[in-house]
Amino acid sequence: MPELVFFSGTMDCGKSTLALQIEHNRSARGLQGMIFTRDDRAGEGKLSSRLGLVTEAIEAGAGFDFYAHLVRRLTSGGRADYVIADEAQFLEPEQIDQLARIVDDLGLDVFAFGITTDFRTKLFPGSQRLVELADRIEVLQVEALCWCGARATHNARTVGGEMVVEGAQVVVGDVNRPENEVGYEVLCRRHHQRRMNAAAARAATLSPDVLPVDPPVVPAPAQPPAGRAVVATPGAPPEPRPAP
Repeated sequence: MPELVFFSGTMDCGKSTLALQIEHNRSARGLQGMIFTRDDRAGEGKLSSRLGLVTEAIEAGAGFDFYAHLVRRLTSGGRADYVIADEAQFLEPEQIDQLARIVDDLGLDVFAFGITTDFRTKLFPGSQRLVELADRIEVLQVEALCWCGARATHNARTVGGEMVVEGAQVVVGDVNRPENEVGYEVLCRRHHQRRMNAAAARAATLSPDVLPVDPPVVPAPAQPPAGRAVVATPGAPPEPRPAP
């Protein structure tokens, strides 16, 4: 049975790489797919991986109708055996409905790839609709890592190297941008909640966090009276004796 499958994960977990792998495996078996993307880091009409792999794709901007596009292709004698939609978090909920209709009415598998939440930990509308409609949700197993070494679960936006939590939901950037531009970084939940990205934490020294408590007060040892010495005897409390 054809399926709508949502492959989700943080940045740097290999979503686009997997999309390219699926395209390679199926095309090698003689199948022909339609590849769509939106706001890819490599530019318009590109599906790219951070490993350096790039392929041509159809840019699915605002208002693009996936279902109508597939119907026109098929009725004009074109072929399509499956659909790949990368950067699906940027799609409109109505466009996700169109992808589901391609599965149900045209009998094609649709593989959608995207991150689930934005830099504020809020669901993208496209990802939310995919969670609601997908036949299957696959969380990618390649773990991205926070600067502290823990599993990264949240995406953070940086401007000038500093983490921000306000602004437009969609601003195109990358994890490899210079520090004076908009960039993104993956963090564990703890450091996302603390607004502590790698630059703020000076991640070169990965020291553990210290609990915010005062050190215990240890009383100073009693001093013997002037002119007298204290000698410790094994098994007995110290006894004062005259100094020589």
